[in-house]
Amino acid sequence: MNTVSHKYRQSALLLLTAAIWGSAFVAQQTGMDYVGPFTFNAARNLLGGLTLLPLIVFFSSRKKRTLPPDASSGNGTQSKTLWAGGILCGTALFAASALQQIGIQYTTVGKAGFITALYIVLVPVCGLFVRKRVQPKVWFAVLIAVAGLYLLCMTDGSFSLQKGDLLVLACALGFTIHILVIDHFSPLVDGIKMSCIQFFTCSILSAVCMLLFETVNVSNLLHAWIPILYAGILSSGVGYTLQIIGQKGLNPTMASLLMSLESVFSVLAGWIFLHQALSGRELSGCILMFAAIVLVQLPGFSKTSAVS
Repeated sequence: MNTVSHKYRQSALLLLTAAIWGSAFVAQQTGMDYVGPFTFNAARNLLGGLTLLPLIVFFSSRKKRTLPPDASSGNGTQSKTLWAGGILCGTALFAASALQQIGIQYTTVGKAGFITALYIVLVPVCGLFVRKRVQPKVWFAVLIAVAGLYLLCMTDGSFSLQKGDLLVLACALGFTIHILVIDHFSPLVDGIKMSCIQFFTCSILSAVCMLLFETVNVSNLLHAWIPILYAGILSSGVGYTLQIIGQKGLNPTMASLLMSLESVFSVLAGWIFLHQALSGRELSGCILMFAAIVLVQLPGFSKTSAVS
């Protein structure tokens, strides 16, 4: 597959990821009506990991049939890299998702959506510390995307950081680290296996915090089964796996811009399914966001290189 075709295929996967995450936002909100943030994250990530196990078995058996007998050399090193990547991704995912679920209880949905999506700015900034150089035009696209997110989410025109805002800002940093860790490990290991490990890691860490800080109620869990199923299978099992596969070989700044469309899709989903009309300000934000995505997709626009 040539470079351009690969780029568009990976971009399409990340757009689908953003659409799944955006539509799953309703499930996350509904689930919090019945259970605490750690309980919700423990259940959804456990379900996400279990969802991937049949796929891993299927692809592993097919791979064994196609590989020559002596193709197992170096598997030990690759296995260590896989587990290291999965655990690090899961730890970053745990921190980011926990901060988001807790913070959203103390701030508005609009502020949470905008502040979380600030990872599109933090990714290139933090990427500079891991030898990633970004062209000036990409920074211009990032500024357009940030302006779009502001119009889309900050509908009251104000911006003041409260307790919840600070927690969600920390969440944005967690997702930034998550994206950069995936960017490092995804070319080296099987994306589906690494995704499965990250879910179980995140589920275990969430379960520990659940037992320490929350009261587990089976009845409440049963009431939240639909949101947990949706968030676990689609948002976690499908969405984060598509993220890992889609980020492979793609500029992490471009990847973060594509995934930031989660905010746009969440508003559009509310409009379509909940009949919530978009204001002119929100439509302007959507237009700016899509303009940034189109700009960053232009040939030769998003190349990066290691700093020598």
